[in-house]
Amino acid sequence: MNGITTAADYTWLEERHPDLMEAYCVTLVRGLTAEGLLRELSAEPAGRLTGVAALGEPSYEVQAPSLTYVGATTVGDWALMIEYNGYLGIRDAAMVPLSRGRTVVSHFRNVNAVDHFKWYEDGTLRLHFEPLFAYHRDGSHPDELLTEMRESGFDLSEDDDRDTGRHTEAAFALAHRLTGIRLTPELFESAEFRCGVAPVPRSS
Repeated sequence: MNGITTAADYTWLEERHPDLMEAYCVTLVRGLTAEGLLRELSAEPAGRLTGVAALGEPSYEVQAPSLTYVGATTVGDWALMIEYNGYLGIRDAAMVPLSRGRTVVSHFRNVNAVDHFKWYEDGTLRLHFEPLFAYHRDGSHPDELLTEMRESGFDLSEDDDRDTGRHTEAAFALAHRLTGIRLTPELFESAEFRCGVAPVPRSS
């Protein structure tokens, strides 16, 4: 595991990127560049943009449910993919084959507060849970990250009064612990994204 951030370290996301936090999918893929990731996803090239905020408007211009607008940038040994109002990064039909020989960590939230966190490793979904209901997990290793989940800020109890105030921010912290890639305000503002329109598999 890498990194020691917690949910409290990601409060800036809601402050600086409220539109993204309303409906997003963030994916990290080890062993690919941004260009390689777009190629693997059969994305049609759509130019380059600087900063996460710039991805918002063109994302909502893609109306077809079978397509999604993505921005990808290379961060160390990882490719970071951002989707506004997208969900390609949590589609097993796309991510399971992509993860063969690689690690993929992705988390998603939509406008209805439906959310998912997924960790794929070498063609296997190791962990899946809904951040709002972190006590219920599945995958090949559903309990491998219990300590990291608690330290990131997830309340794993099943009580009705469990703390879910920062479950979305906790997903960012857990992704950092898994990948070693910390998402920062500076990265979100300055990263150059290679953009594309990618097909979304119909099956999950």
